Amino acid sequence: MLTINTLFQHELVKLINAQIEHLKENLTTIHQMEGFDFASYKHMVGKIEGLRLALELCNDAERTTNGTV
Repeated sequence: MLTINTLFQHELVKLINAQIEHLKENLTTIHQMEGFDFASYKHMVGKIEGLRLALELCNDAERTTNGTV
C-alpha cells in the first residue's frame, strides 16, 4: 500500500524526470536557432544538473526514511 508520502515522492520524481527530458530536447534544438548564445546553453545545462541533484536527494531521503543508510 502506498502512503501519501510515497505517492508524493513517486509523482515528484516523475515530474522532475519529465522536466529533464523537456530541457534535453530544447538543448538539442537550441543550437539550431538563430541568436544561439553560450550563456543560454550553460543556463539550460545548469538546470538539468540541478534537477538531477534533486533526484539524488530524493533517493537519499528515501534511503534515510527506510533505514537503509
